[in-house]
Amino acid sequence: MTDVEDKQGVRSAHEVLSWSRFGVEPALRSAVDRLPESMRTIAGYHFGWRDEHGQVTGGNGGKAIRPALTLLAAEAVGGVAAAAMSGAVAVELVHNFSLLHDDVMDHDTTRRHRPTAWSVFGINSAILAGDSMLMLALDVLADSGHPTAQQGVRMISVAVQALLDGQAADLAFEERGDVDLLECVKMAEGKTGALLGCACEIGALFGGGNPDQVAHLRGFGEALGLAFQFADDLLGIWGDPEVTGKPVFSDLRNRKKSLPVVAALNSGTEAGRELDLLYHSDHPLSGDDLRRAADLVDLAGGRAWSQARADDLLSRARGHLVAAEPTARAAAELDAVAELASHRDH
Repeated sequence: MTDVEDKQGVRSAHEVLSWSRFGVEPALRSAVDRLPESMRTIAGYHFGWRDEHGQVTGGNGGKAIRPALTLLAAEAVGGVAAAAMSGAVAVELVHNFSLLHDDVMDHDTTRRHRPTAWSVFGINSAILAGDSMLMLALDVLADSGHPTAQQGVRMISVAVQALLDGQAADLAFEERGDVDLLECVKMAEGKTGALLGCACEIGALFGGGNPDQVAHLRGFGEALGLAFQFADDLLGIWGDPEVTGKPVFSDLRNRKKSLPVVAALNSGTEAGRELDLLYHSDHPLSGDDLRRAADLVDLAGGRAWSQARADDLLSRARGHLVAAEPTARAAAELDAVAELASHRDH
């Protein structure tokens, strides 16, 4: 098949994400149904499938970027998406385990335009539900029957350890006033890059890719994951709550040392120095303080620097994608998803 023939019917990024949600959700629901009832109720609420009383709603479980990457990576190495379905479900469960815990640690009360699970069911219950979903992810892979399932479990384990290390650093940064850009980027590599890299890695593995293809697709996902975090940090300050589903200035309210904030604090500018005084003041930040903090990050160059870095990382991801020698259609669709993920509005 020629590249021209292989590219026929290439879907847009939004079409790919819809395909991913439609394909993965039945398997994801089936997996969640295996949880104990107490955990299943909270998980179903978190995914948007049920309300706090357990009644069925019309919601969905989110953007499904990670499972889309897994399924496309399988196709990119010449395999079929169905071969990587268990991997797609596993990475989505791990992602949502991390969201349940993140909301607790960040004290966020809104996600996906609804009250967060911990604010409805309590902190302890939300933590336990997250733990349950993490173990379910490993069970889904182990029970898949795929000949490389054990290697897939190992990949998930390595990614989760990196994710937890990144989250620990993120929390520690909130108590420090001397965070530099290098360690902030390293934190983001673990917190976000590791799981997106794993999503692509498992897809390529389960799709039958050779070691070089698996490695390059992992590199694609890791670079994209870091670009995704830059975009997410920008949304955490300037995102529209009506679109993001999170409170306005949520990251600033929590005084998070996000990438644009750390860039501003290390800028050596007058705006950066004023931001430092505001961020490390003893009093709670008012609405006016939050608006001023956002302006200061922008004035100090944190916003422009973050977008430029996201663009650079997207280029790096594309380099890995080309090196993996993917099938043409899957390459085009992975590129489209990468563009959307690094320049998104929610």
